[in-house]
Amino acid sequence: MTSPNALRLAAPAKVNLHLHITGRRTDGYHLLDSLMVFAGVFDTVVIEPAESLSLTIEGPRAAALDGLDADDNLMIRAARRLADIAGVTAGARLTLVKRLPVAGGIGGGSSDAAAVLRGLYRLWGLALEDAAMLDVALGLGADVPICLYGRAANVSGIGEVLEPAPALPAVPLLLVNPGVPVPTGEVFGLRSGPFSRPFPLRDAPVNALALANDLAGRRNDLETPTRTVADEVGEALDLLTDQAGALLTRMSGSGGTCFALFGSDAEAETARQIIAETRPAWWVERTRLVTDARALDGQA
Repeated sequence: MTSPNALRLAAPAKVNLHLHITGRRTDGYHLLDSLMVFAGVFDTVVIEPAESLSLTIEGPRAAALDGLDADDNLMIRAARRLADIAGVTAGARLTLVKRLPVAGGIGGGSSDAAAVLRGLYRLWGLALEDAAMLDVALGLGADVPICLYGRAANVSGIGEVLEPAPALPAVPLLLVNPGVPVPTGEVFGLRSGPFSRPFPLRDAPVNALALANDLAGRRNDLETPTRTVADEVGEALDLLTDQAGALLTRMSGSGGTCFALFGSDAEAETARQIIAETRPAWWVERTRLVTDARALDGQA
């Protein structure tokens, strides 16, 4: 039974509306320029007081994490790292309700870890500076800082430089994941050619069409190498592009989740039904673009 003192937090999908690789550091980390937002679909992280630290995973996609060493789970690592930095000896009982695809390019694990950091900050009554929390997040992975920040942002560096994005419309969004593993390291290794120039979004688009037009001059530099690793990603992109009303189709992160922006919920729903019927084994979700992920906690 859940404790009355339990915290329930949403760990939403992160979506790269564009992703430019702008360089590479001497330590091998790639530099990026990306407009990152969130979608209204999420895992749920429940945090309860406890003497020791533990993690239970349930939900429709829990099986994808079966057999993994709990000590290697990013949520456990996040909790331990925060406890070490803050000098905390208390524990916590963590429960993850897993709904998002694993290794899908939408930051599922990073968002789960960020939710743990947010929740434990409250549970343990911490008073760390924002910069210290972002340092903890970056030490866990390049997507964790934006997930902890929880708001739409132009992201640069290796993921640690966050600049608030201009106001964005809550456009209908269709997410599709064909369920194939996409190894991030291999995808980055296959990227070739010159690096892209940074192209952050500065002006606020007034509607879905304006946003799609702004993004049309940008791209995801990892889409081509991902297509060579997973044919299904190209298939998903082609299917989305063929749907009536799709204003822009693109891959998020290093794949394999792809998305399309629509001008209306009705068009997005029709596309969802078509793709779900023709590819019943795929993950297909109709949602909306979210600029403040923290507002989703009330739905967790």
